[in-house]
Amino acid sequence: MPAAPPPYLRIAADIRARIDSGRLRPGDRVPSTRQITDEWGVAMATATKALAALRREGLVQPVPGTGTVVAEPTTPRRRTTRATDTPIDQRRIVRAAITLADAEGRAAVSMRRVAAELGVGTMSLYRHVPDKDELLRLMADAAFAETPLPEPSRRSWRRSLETLARRHWATYQRHPWLAPIALTSLADPPVLPTGMAHVEWQLAVLDRLGLPRRTALHIAVSLNGYVGGMALSRSLEHEYTRETGLTTRQRQDTDRAEIDALMATGRFPHLAATVASDITLDLDQLFEFGLQRHLDGIAHHLTRRPARTT
Repeated sequence: MPAAPPPYLRIAADIRARIDSGRLRPGDRVPSTRQITDEWGVAMATATKALAALRREGLVQPVPGTGTVVAEPTTPRRRTTRATDTPIDQRRIVRAAITLADAEGRAAVSMRRVAAELGVGTMSLYRHVPDKDELLRLMADAAFAETPLPEPSRRSWRRSLETLARRHWATYQRHPWLAPIALTSLADPPVLPTGMAHVEWQLAVLDRLGLPRRTALHIAVSLNGYVGGMALSRSLEHEYTRETGLTTRQRQDTDRAEIDALMATGRFPHLAATVASDITLDLDQLFEFGLQRHLDGIAHHLTRRPARTT
């Protein structure tokens, strides 16, 4: 007996049937994640996956400030470029994939979709890129290649590392899809030649301090992990908005009644006082605060000045 499909696919099939029958027409809002949780009795994550499945099929699209709506029917785009007109190479493929990810998010990138953007057959891409995982790796490396290494300060290791950290932050902002690819692991990261060059630059800066090599590597990797981890938060915000059509601020507005009820219980007096002070969080400000505290911690550690042994 075949296994039943997971709940999110059953929900997607139900909404798809409403679209196919005409009950939901182009431009109509489909059930929101909250409405799905209420109607089908599932978790928010399941509701989000159901809408994401419909979006991948091209049946719905998020509209900021409105929600997720039924997409207009599309017709296959006419091919305007033949493979014989402008030969493709790996660089063109990667650049097309980056442009697509910048516009529509990481989930939009597939070998078939990139081929369509280039106006070539899907199989022609495989002569240059073996699979999607390799394409994502090449995209990440190309994105970091946009970040020029600064001239290191001869007087201040801190100024040097701080400058590069800010440049990395700017790169992550230009490419919100980048962090989940580059941060699959800090201890065993994907092989990104440009990323390796950046770590080499950081180690050269720290080499002047006579640190143990392990310490220098820990400083460089932990700092890069901080920057990328903060960027990952923004990446998730972008993905949430693309999948639901709601900004995180709009989601918080829908949760306002629940938050107020929790604050009224008296269980969270410090949080309640902070909320009452109307303090808002800005990710760029959080990044700057955390960056300076991270560098403060490194500076404090360096006051011990251990001699290099390994």
